[in-house]
Amino acid sequence: MDWLAWDAPATPRAPHGDIPQNPDLGLLDAYSRAVVGAAQRVGPAVVHIQVRQGRRGGGSGSGFIFTPDGFILTNSHVVHGASELTVSTAGGDRFPAELVGDDQDTDLAVIRGGHEVTSVPLGSSRRLTAGQLVIAIGNPLGFQHTVTAGVVSALGRTMRSRSGRLIDGVIQTDAALNPGNSGGPLVDSQGQVVGVNTATIMGAQGICFAIGADTAEFVASRLIRDGRVQRSFVGITGQSVGLHRRIVRYYDLPSESGLLVLSVVAGSPAQRAGLREHDVLVCFAGRPIAGVDDLHRMLTGERSGVTCSADVVRGREMLKLTLTPQSRSE
Repeated sequence: MDWLAWDAPATPRAPHGDIPQNPDLGLLDAYSRAVVGAAQRVGPAVVHIQVRQGRRGGGSGSGFIFTPDGFILTNSHVVHGASELTVSTAGGDRFPAELVGDDQDTDLAVIRGGHEVTSVPLGSSRRLTAGQLVIAIGNPLGFQHTVTAGVVSALGRTMRSRSGRLIDGVIQTDAALNPGNSGGPLVDSQGQVVGVNTATIMGAQGICFAIGADTAEFVASRLIRDGRVQRSFVGITGQSVGLHRRIVRYYDLPSESGLLVLSVVAGSPAQRAGLREHDVLVCFAGRPIAGVDDLHRMLTGERSGVTCSADVVRGREMLKLTLTPQSRSE
């Protein structure tokens, strides 16, 4: 057969003057509608926060109004130590704000201005799944009300706060965040606030983090009610340390590490309980302690004044002590 005479299958052509139809256009339109809809719903509640810190100058960040009476949620690192706060809305209004309370342990803060504007309530982060579409709205590098979109990259991350405690339940996303996005909302395709944008890894691309909305709701309610989140303490400094395998096997310990006590505060609950330097705390209130972070998670406000058991390895001995945490304010 003469290959020159062979007819290739005809390529479907669009009518004259029409653009060929792309079967993916419907999906792209749905994606665009989701992003646009979420931005239109939440955008009016997003604010730009300008911060003045005495002689040290100032900075700026993002936030969003989450109650009808004007409470604004943002990051602690945006407003902590501020001497003056000024809020700008999407509509161009500017008004002063005051700090209601901030919690460095979760990097969250609540401020309030006397201006009535659109609010958007906090949703929930419990039903998020990896791969789900999310939208970030904020003021990166001073470019107000910038919208970026991406997906939930992972759930259940932990992140170290500036106070040294671990923040649990952190959302990882590839929705682009830059300095200035901090405190802005992370929104799902339905326009529900699922997180508070808080951090990026410098030098990395597409690795950004947000505090889950469920954590934010708990912390915000305490800040509005009390001005702070109550936690308890025992009065030790320590570090995570590995245990000798013989000790682990002999006492049938659930973990191969514990919390080495480096110092004990005079007059603290730890001193009254009999804890000493070089002790290793391996169990508290019936739960294994593999290091500093395990103890931090357990020292909630509800533990204050509650006597708990404490298992301590001292040399080769296992001691059972009783420890009563107290409130930080005490």
